[in-house]
Amino acid sequence: MTDLSVSDVNRVQLPVPVDSLPDKRQVAASFSRAAASYDSVAQLQRDVGQALLARLPATLSVDRWIDLGSGTGHFSRVLAERFPQAEGVAVDIAEGMLRHARALGGAQQYIVGDAEQLPLADASGDLLFSSLAVQWCGDFAAVLAEASRVLRPGGVMAFASLCDGTLFELRDSWRAVDSSVHVNRFRPLTRYQQLCAESGLQVLTLEAVPHVLHYGDVRDLTHELKALGAHNINPGRPGGLTGRQRIKGLIDAYEGLRQPAGLPATYQVIYGVMHKPASGVRS
Repeated sequence: MTDLSVSDVNRVQLPVPVDSLPDKRQVAASFSRAAASYDSVAQLQRDVGQALLARLPATLSVDRWIDLGSGTGHFSRVLAERFPQAEGVAVDIAEGMLRHARALGGAQQYIVGDAEQLPLADASGDLLFSSLAVQWCGDFAAVLAEASRVLRPGGVMAFASLCDGTLFELRDSWRAVDSSVHVNRFRPLTRYQQLCAESGLQVLTLEAVPHVLHYGDVRDLTHELKALGAHNINPGRPGGLTGRQRIKGLIDAYEGLRQPAGLPATYQVIYGVMHKPASGVRS
């Protein structure tokens, strides 16, 4: 049996805001602490961000882009290469991430900010790019309203987020152990569809795509979540330590799902590309 520590198991759960939210100060602190280790284990983030970039309209003209939830700045640097004449703004709620990103360059401005209340002027950007960040926002309608406010007419919001069904293998394995909620729920695709349709932005793309990663054992998965800063910080999470017998139960249940490539972990990723109607004067 894999020697999985109690502390590792208590970090398995991803914080997922639906009805009750993690304190945003805890979210910011968690990702700030993970800044140095994040890039070494961020293959999913790389793959999803590249897939989101590929969905941008080919004719999109950008004078100013905003990388929302910019993290360590990987895609800020990619955006800077794609739009070399444009000004770039990196926005993240985690100050530690921004400090890390600033040292590597890519954007002209680095701003600590909340996606639900952006510290940016009206009609100040042509592209709002956000990859695997808005799942931390409890009020996605507010995120869309802020995007509409900040975008210039003709601008584009492109986002990737996580849907219901993410890490279902981990959730089901925990259910074989006890009835506690260890992996919280993400918004379903239908909720994203509703909110996007009501936003006033024109939906160009909105689809859910599964990304399946494989791990040698449960420890590999829990270590990756810890390095990403994605351990459980939700209110209502299980308190105290997880007993070793329950750890063994989790491992045994998850091992029943093993495939030739390893233990599967499915991330249900939603890709959305939305356009602000080009009515009015561009500022």
